[in-house]
Amino acid sequence: MAKNFIFLLSILAGAVLQACGQNIIDVGVPVFKAGEELIYRLKYGFITAAEADLHVEESEKKFDGHPAFHIVADGKTAGSFDFFFKVRNRYESFVDQKTLLPYFYTENRHEANYKHNDNVTFDHQDNKITAAKGVFPFNGKVFDFLSAYYFSRSIDISKIKTGDTFDLKYFLEDGVHTLNITYVGKERVKSNIGTFNCLKFNPTIIPGRVFRKNSKLYLWITDDDNRIPLKAHVELIVGSVTMDIMAVKNLKYPLNPGD
Repeated sequence: MAKNFIFLLSILAGAVLQACGQNIIDVGVPVFKAGEELIYRLKYGFITAAEADLHVEESEKKFDGHPAFHIVADGKTAGSFDFFFKVRNRYESFVDQKTLLPYFYTENRHEANYKHNDNVTFDHQDNKITAAKGVFPFNGKVFDFLSAYYFSRSIDISKIKTGDTFDLKYFLEDGVHTLNITYVGKERVKSNIGTFNCLKFNPTIIPGRVFRKNSKLYLWITDDDNRIPLKAHVELIVGSVTMDIMAVKNLKYPLNPGD
């Protein structure tokens, strides 16, 4: 179960980091700033299984003379999961401060006895990605998990309609993949930081060793200027997993619970 759960966490994290996009167009003003921090907890049923911390810094390094944000995500197992299958993962992305496109991505994963490291360079002029497993061509805008998440938060989705579907391309280890997402509608959601009007999305998932045939993954994003992923829920073959936000720090805009 522990190995399957870690497999699920990686899929759920990927969906969370990518599912708040619309059609991939140029962004306006980023909705976040250096110093922002988001803290999450993942639960299997009623059991706390993992914790995640995402924060944004000013990059000391410039890319092609352009200033960049340094985005860091740390994830670790908690409680009994930490005893049976200890995980300590770090993901980092350097993105352009204006376009929010990624320049460089790195991951350092320690999952029980398994270790994996990768350094990924995005060349948007020649449309190629260089990673540990080779060089991969691409068309259009392509992201890593972190850059996709922060890019998507800054897109104008004021004209989105219930039932709209869209795709987002991302690079993962050995190639460029596509995530299909459906906009479900609006809901009011209670969380540890307050109750908010939210936009609800349904990213596609593939049935297999963790998900049953009709499993659903839902994601709720605050319908305000910050566009914070507030909650995610996915059904498993046995049980379900929920991701909840626990705390936020140094947001660019005040929290707006709405009516």
